[in-house]
Amino acid sequence: MRIPILVATVSLAWSIPFVVADETKPGDATLGQKAPEGAATLFSGENLNGWVKTDGKTPASWAVDDGILTVKPGDGAIQTEKTFGDFQLHVEFNVPYMPDQKGQARGNSGVYLGGIYELQVLDSYGLKLQDNDCGAIYKQIIPSVNACKPPLQWQTYDVTFHKAVVDGGKVVKKARVTVIHNGIKTINDAEITPTPGGATNKEGEEGPILLQDHGNKVQFRNLWIKPLS
Repeated sequence: MRIPILVATVSLAWSIPFVVADETKPGDATLGQKAPEGAATLFSGENLNGWVKTDGKTPASWAVDDGILTVKPGDGAIQTEKTFGDFQLHVEFNVPYMPDQKGQARGNSGVYLGGIYELQVLDSYGLKLQDNDCGAIYKQIIPSVNACKPPLQWQTYDVTFHKAVVDGGKVVKKARVTVIHNGIKTINDAEITPTPGGATNKEGEEGPILLQDHGNKVQFRNLWIKPLS
């Protein structure tokens, strides 16, 4: 049995200790991890203070119960009022069991990094991953490993994100992302481009964290973010 290794950094920007698994078996390395010093809690577990709909002003109205935030199908995406540049993000999510559905209809949601780059949430347990499966940067990057747990189990994303650099209206350096899914590094400092359907900010600007409503009752909890600049 291999022993998880305590790693101080994923990149130079990751500033707190966390555990990365030394194997390809999904684990609970950061499940329940508290927001570290310097981080901001995005969801208190009690209410949706700090969250709005995508118009940027209407209060969010997804369901909150027993410390859990649940997508309200048909209500639309929600996003943080605050915006962020470079950051470390922790998300815990739980996809429903939908045996009568297939593909993109099984527990679909997404976490939009900086408002415009979608990290897919889906029931992709046991599948050969495509670029629209769980853990993918939607339609761009396929995770190197399928780190998904079965539906109805809490999963984690630990993300390091660096926004694009724009000069004179042109992108001179694309946004970059590292994703650790259930303790396994599945995307390593990869360049990414915007995903349609996100927030209204542009590349190079600070943006919100946006949670997608794709018609399924996906659950979230323990969301926190630590700015890196």
